[in-house]
Parts: sequence; structure tokens; C-alpha cells
Amino acid sequence: MRNPYREVLALPGALAFSAAGLLARFAVPMMSIGIVLMLSELTGSYTTAGTVSATYVLSQAAGAPQLSRLVDRFGQARVMRPSLAVSALALVALIVAAVNAAPLWVIYGCAVLAGLTTGSMGSLVRARWTNVTETPHQLHRAFSLESSLDEFTFVVGPVVATALATSVAPWSATATCAILLVGGGFTFLALRGTEPAPHPRTAEDPQPGAPVIRSPAVLGLVVVFMFVGGIFGASEVAVVSFTDELGRAGAAGPLLGVFALGSFLAGLAYGAHTWLGPAWRRLLATVSVLGLGAVLFLLVDSILVMGAVMLVTGLAIAPTIINGNTLVQHLVDRRRLTEGLAWLHTGINLGVSAGSALAGSLVDTSGSTGGFAVLAVSGAAAVLAALALAPVLRAQDRGAAVELPGQHTPAETEPGADGAGRDSGF
Repeated sequence: MRNPYREVLALPGALAFSAAGLLARFAVPMMSIGIVLMLSELTGSYTTAGTVSATYVLSQAAGAPQLSRLVDRFGQARVMRPSLAVSALALVALIVAAVNAAPLWVIYGCAVLAGLTTGSMGSLVRARWTNVTETPHQLHRAFSLESSLDEFTFVVGPVVATALATSVAPWSATATCAILLVGGGFTFLALRGTEPAPHPRTAEDPQPGAPVIRSPAVLGLVVVFMFVGGIFGASEVAVVSFTDELGRAGAAGPLLGVFALGSFLAGLAYGAHTWLGPAWRRLLATVSVLGLGAVLFLLVDSILVMGAVMLVTGLAIAPTIINGNTLVQHLVDRRRLTEGLAWLHTGINLGVSAGSALAGSLVDTSGSTGGFAVLAVSGAAAVLAALALAPVLRAQDRGAAVELPGQHTPAETEPGADGAGRDSGF
């Protein structure tokens, strides 16, 4: 069979920047669990370990859109080289502080600094794809490929982090994250040929300096994806509790792997197909499937049924994220695309943190049933938020990123590149 992704990976420079970005993104799923494993062992406190990990995640969520905004103005390499260097040094400082039993305020401070300066590598990679692809079909496949690779890191990353922290040294997983950030990130930033041109603010720029989050459509998408992130965060806590209650604690890892594996396979399949109809409608469909799957967790009563529900629900994850990124590309001015993509992933991270914390609190009082309730409510809320947002997206989904004078978007190479034509071909 013809490989549908060969065409986009054969574009000049695409394979190199996608591979380098993948290497750096392996640090994302490894970081949280790496911090938890390191601090729980070195401090003996899971509370400290969990809160420091959450502090890092929330700091990254706060810092990524601001860094991405600077990237759009000044360029990826100019902004992210010093930022990644600071993040790696802060991670090293976190390790040193933990090993030497430094005061907690030092540990939290290192986590905050590391999170604020990590940025969003996924947004940087996707911004490059919009720069090198030539047609909407290519961009659809590129976004699908990157979403699948994200899921691949979540299948492999936690396993690697756990193996390092338990077999080598408690701090080794966190140290590996710093190495991946520097190695993958600086390799990615060295590939200047595919880097999008910066767009400094000018007098002709509408609402100069206004964050893209002020757009009702973008804000609505962020809210939808916060609830989607709540599904992810609650599922991790609830599944661990559920398997522990059944005396099968070791099954939690494979079950969560099935979740990510379903998403990985679905992302590849979704990107290989040319979909008809507007992206906002496809987002509504995939969020609805994801929300229904989240509610089904309330009916689970065995490991086998849990695996089936997680696999089926996982099939909707990557397509949902693909459609969300596609809509951002349609809605946001090209001069602020990296910022727009970063806000979407910030929404997911905020939801993961909130879902995990709320599920953990309810698990302590109600067992896994409480965690599954958070998961189900997050799924239902995501569907309701998507339904409420649909009219806004329908009115504003123009089928391609807003172009600058004298430039063209990838969609213009397609016949009949008006708003409806771009949607039907994308």
C-alpha cells in the first residue's frame, strides 16, 4: 500500500525538523512522572512530589503562549534558544536541590522557572508545517502525523521514565528530560531553512499586540480542550485506583498505554483519509465520540471491559486534537499562528492538571467511582461546550489561515479556493 505520509515527509526539510521536534517532545510525557518518581523517592512525600509536578505543568501552561507570542514576532531560534537553555539549567538545579534536600521553596522555584521557559515544541513544529506544505491535504496529513507522534511519546515516554527512575537513579528520568530538551530542541532550532519568517508588529497590524485568546472562537476552543484535558487527567488517576481496587495495580500502565495506542493508530488512519465537510463539524463529531466514551467509564466492571472502553475512546483523541489544531490554523492570523496553537495545548494542560487534582480528591473519598465521575462530567462538558461553540466556529471558519498581503496560504493552490472549497477539500 502507498504510504500516505511519504509525500509530506519528502517536502524539503520536513523529515529533519519533524524528527528533531519528536526527540524534544519525548520530554513532555516523561517530565511529570519523572518529577513524581524523583521527589517521592528523595523526599518520601507523594504530596510534595505531586504538587511540584503540578507546579511545573501549570507554569508551562502559563509560559507557553507568551513565549509563542514572542516567537511569532521575533522568530523561533531567537526566542527559544535562550529559553530552552534556561529551562534545562532549571531542571538541573531542580535535581541538585532534590538530591541535597534543599528547602521546598527552592524546589518549587526551580519547577516554576523550568516550566515557564520550556515553551510548546508541538506548536513550533506545527507552525513549520504550515510554512512548508503546499496544499490543504498535505497540511491535514502533517497535523495528523504530529498528533500521532504525540501519542507515541505518551505510549513510550512514561515507560522509559519509570525504568530510568527505578533502575538507574531517582533523578535520571528528569535528567534525561533536560538532555532531550537541549538535544532535540537545539537541533530543531538549527534547521533555519524551514523556520517561519517572524512578523514584527507594524502600524498595519490589526489590534497590535492583542493576544489571540481575545477571539471568542479561540477562547471557546481553549475551553473545549480544557474539558478534553480533564478527561486525560482524570483517567490516569481513576484507572490507577480502579486496578488497585481489583488487586491488579500492575495493569494500570498497560491500560493507559492502550488509551494512547488507540489514539496513535486513529491519528494515522484519520490523516490518511481526505475528509469532506468543514473542520468545525468534524470537531463536533469527534468530541461527541470522545464524550460518549468518557461516560462509558461509569459502566466498567472488569479489566477486560476497561481495556475495550479505553481503546474505543482512545480512537477519538487524536482526531479531536487534529481538528482543533486545524481550526486554529483556519481562525488565527498567520502572524500569530504559533501563539494560537500554543493556547490550544495550554487548554489541554490546564484541564489535565484540574482533572487529575479533582479526580484524586474524589478517589480519596469515593474510590475509583469518584474518579470516573470526574471523567464522565469532563466528557459531557466538552460536548456541551463544543455544541455551544459550533455557531461561532461555523461563522468564522474560513478554511485557511488568515493571509498577509502579498502572501498565499497552502489552500490557494487548490482549485476553487474560496471558504467552502477549502473546507470540502480539507
